[in-house]
Amino acid sequence: MKGLGTIINIIAVLAGSSIGILIKGGMKEKLQNILVQACGLATLFIGISGTLQNMLVVTEEGIQTQGTLLLICSLVIGGFVGEWIDIEQKLDNAGEKIKGMVKSQNDNRFVDGFVTASLVICIGAMAVVGSIQDGLTGDYSMLLSKSILDFIITVVFASTMGIGVMFSVLPLGIYQGAITLLAVFIAPYMTDSMIASLSLVGSALIFGVGVNLIWDKKVKVGNMLPALIVPVIYELILMALA
Repeated sequence: MKGLGTIINIIAVLAGSSIGILIKGGMKEKLQNILVQACGLATLFIGISGTLQNMLVVTEEGIQTQGTLLLICSLVIGGFVGEWIDIEQKLDNAGEKIKGMVKSQNDNRFVDGFVTASLVICIGAMAVVGSIQDGLTGDYSMLLSKSILDFIITVVFASTMGIGVMFSVLPLGIYQGAITLLAVFIAPYMTDSMIASLSLVGSALIFGVGVNLIWDKKVKVGNMLPALIVPVIYELILMALA
């Protein structure tokens, strides 16, 4: 069944955040802080490993790098466009609206939980590639693996940031569902090179999320989200010129 991977992912996030909310009341603030830092550290290394995996190439001459210029251009152009649109403010506004709808006005961490969890579980190669595989062949194995990771992450996030984490299923469902639905149409254009480039930029953004978890919003990751469009445009131009 095509689309099952995203459904499983949504269930995993709902289950993980529910467990996190339940255990939140019994956790001391010091424990909550160390869990956020631990999750931030893990997110840093997930971002680092994904970035280096797509940047470092082993040749007969030794280890070489690739995609450096593309990464720089993607982040700079994406950051410029995102800052101009002010995506982070829109994400915050969306979080505030949802916060009002569920009557959690007194929850000071609702928006932080919603935005942070949304960025972590939506950005990355697994979300893109897994959704494409699910849409093309019904193979949801990658999204199943992602669901397990997201379950653990949302348990930790929800235990420290509350119910806002649970509502990250909304952008998750829309994002992965849309990619799965459009997989049939975009498949001819999704080359291995394009997927690798998306993974490179996406992993760099994940690193930024980890930085924010540890050092409290030092990087405007939300405003850099348009960076994910640059590799797609770049690869399409190369295909047109070939």
